[in-house]
Amino acid sequence: MENSGFCVRLSLKQRYFSLLCIAVLVIFVYHLRRNQPEVKMHQVIEGLRADSSHFTLEKKPFLILGGSIHYFRVPKAYWEDRLLKLKACGLNTLTTYVPWNLHEPERGVFDFEGELDLQAYLRLAASLGIWVILRPGPYICAEWDFGGLPSWLLRDQNMRLRTTYPGFTEAVNSYFDHLIKKVVPYQYSHGGPIIAVQVENEYGSHATDEEYMPFIKEALLSRGITELLLTSDNKDGLKLGGVKGALETINFQRLDPEEIKYLEQIQPQKPKMVMEYWSGWFDLWGGLHHVFPAEDMTAVVTEILKLDMSINLYMFHGGTNFGFMSGAFAVGRPSPAPMVTSYDYDAPLSEAGDYTTKYHLLRNLFSHHHGTALPKLPAATERNSYRPVIVRQHISLWSILDLTEKPFKSEKPLNMENLPVNNNNGQAYGYTLYETIISSGGTLKSLNNIRDRALVFVEKQFVGVLDYKEQELSIPDGKGKRTLGLLVENCGRVNYGKTMDDQRKGIVGDIQLNANILRDFIIHSLDMKPDFVNRLQSSSHWTSMREKPSFPAFFQTRLYLSSSPKDTFIKLPGWNKGVVFVNGRNLGRYWSVGPQQTLYVPGAWLNRWDNEILVFEELETDGKIQFSSSPDYGMTVDVQ
Repeated sequence: MENSGFCVRLSLKQRYFSLLCIAVLVIFVYHLRRNQPEVKMHQVIEGLRADSSHFTLEKKPFLILGGSIHYFRVPKAYWEDRLLKLKACGLNTLTTYVPWNLHEPERGVFDFEGELDLQAYLRLAASLGIWVILRPGPYICAEWDFGGLPSWLLRDQNMRLRTTYPGFTEAVNSYFDHLIKKVVPYQYSHGGPIIAVQVENEYGSHATDEEYMPFIKEALLSRGITELLLTSDNKDGLKLGGVKGALETINFQRLDPEEIKYLEQIQPQKPKMVMEYWSGWFDLWGGLHHVFPAEDMTAVVTEILKLDMSINLYMFHGGTNFGFMSGAFAVGRPSPAPMVTSYDYDAPLSEAGDYTTKYHLLRNLFSHHHGTALPKLPAATERNSYRPVIVRQHISLWSILDLTEKPFKSEKPLNMENLPVNNNNGQAYGYTLYETIISSGGTLKSLNNIRDRALVFVEKQFVGVLDYKEQELSIPDGKGKRTLGLLVENCGRVNYGKTMDDQRKGIVGDIQLNANILRDFIIHSLDMKPDFVNRLQSSSHWTSMREKPSFPAFFQTRLYLSSSPKDTFIKLPGWNKGVVFVNGRNLGRYWSVGPQQTLYVPGAWLNRWDNEILVFEELETDGKIQFSSSPDYGMTVDVQ
């Protein structure tokens, strides 16, 4: 009987264990299926082909009517609104870059969540019946900092970007191992929206390694990319930027018949496509706001369509270079010029998602290429001009240095990227403070080693600016030893051209006072990342505005909203230069030199009732933050 009871108990335990295993298996399968992309937007027949003078999709003639909208320049809450407006304009295809620097901010640390959820963006396009051309880089240009490359690549002093240099290819392979497996399920061959993938970007303008493009092509194919491959270059770049097995496409703004003829010559009996038809242009700080007349744009698009060419509008909707993500322009210039925060681009859909004259003209034009009526226009985005708010308190830069990462001591100045911060990935963006001891006044010489702009202080008192133009500064005499401080701003890395390898920031070489090379620096990293902003908010050093602020400084106030938040624009006419944070989000840089005079504030990033506004200001303030329902991009100039 005892043995019999033992057998019964063992049997019950076995049953419970079996049931437990089944339950675990069911839960595992459920989660596995739930996390699999459900993107079946069509029955797989045959994807995009370029086997004749016309594209075919699903074995039928297909004209690509595309538009660029970058998910990383638009709040996630507005993705659907922008894509619905793209579709209502008569476009059938979305193109987007993928920014490596955001998705791998530190080597081996990947981020595809929240505002960077590329898969959610692709699923949204699929659900709306919009095809996708993916432009995964690794280099994207895009007027984006460093063309989308992560700054930690520059920790390697021998780095040769966009070549088969092992240090670069190893980093690309690691990144593609993570990126490509996320997009493979969204290809046409899997029932998804991706009908084509671009191999790198505008390599003809760089073209320093003939093995590089085949390497990138193989990196895509070996990881499961099966759709049509494309390349993208201007006319001059077409000569060097192609790769066997990928269709070459062209970029331009004004149509030149000779360029089209050249494209036909190098690819006879192949479809012709303008991958980037530039609907507007970008702006530089200290310049004017570029506009491209709507009538001129429409005339060129009409001619492109008459030639039976496919087209992608770059940009259809530009969006915003939030944070420190705007690049810099160096082609044909003695020194780089930083780009503004707005990426409105004078595009058909404005920075804030407004319909423009260009939009309505294009909608009318594209409607003739559809057999049915276009979707109704989505409702226009509401905006508000909130009442000005008064700054409540301030805190000096010198009071918050303990909130930054531990300062680093170095005999020589060290560039940002090689600082031992951020898990030894260096500092990517923001400001870096270099301090050293001097015992006399005289002439401070940067020797052109400031990248890009330094506010200079003696004993925390501002004495002047060093940058590419101003490379010498008079330091006043004083008694005894004094602290010389250089607050150096990375104003944006060059995103295009031949100087990509030379984009290290901070102080990149020696600084000289009179005939003496300065040594023994204490270096503070001020990258203004979210964790720093959180620490700053809870600091006990905040001071009432009744006390005069000491610059540079952070200023804090609150915006209270009694109704549902709406989009708005911040105006700072009484301020000089700095950065604005709303509810911890970095809206970007402002600068009184213009042309941009407002910063876009998405209503989706505001709260009903309480909103915190932080401003980092370098030199002056009138203590007020103003709002507008419309943007001010400054005086305009036509694109030449």
